[in-house]
Amino acid sequence: MFLFDTDHFTILQQQAEPQSSRLAARMSQFTPSDFYVSIVTFHEQVLGWNAYLNRARDTAGVMRAYRMFERILTDFAAAQVVTFDQAVANGFDAFRAKKIRVGTMDLRIAASALSREFVLLSRNIADFRRIPGLRVEDWTLPEA
Repeated sequence: MFLFDTDHFTILQQQAEPQSSRLAARMSQFTPSDFYVSIVTFHEQVLGWNAYLNRARDTAGVMRAYRMFERILTDFAAAQVVTFDQAVANGFDAFRAKKIRVGTMDLRIAASALSREFVLLSRNIADFRRIPGLRVEDWTLPEA
């Protein structure tokens, strides 16, 4: 089973090439039920678009932000979402107690993956490799 980091999920949403095609090709080797996304990714995306909305200087910017909120809502309604439950919270607290120097949202996503024994799919290999026991892969790179 696999958990998308926010970057991989966003690549799928935006169909950013060539990363999107590489990611889709790797995903095609598995069933759709093998893929999950964390509620933390929802939090990150909503925060980002809320900041964009707050900076919007014209109606076009406001409309774009609300379209993205709709897109996020639709995408997450169709996804298998890992909740921030007690197991995730315990993992996150353990990371904090060990003073692992990784951003808060990334630690929450890592705890989500570890609590379910999922492989995390992310381009942020350097930071996530600091987390003991976490398996992380970047499927946006060309296969060797």
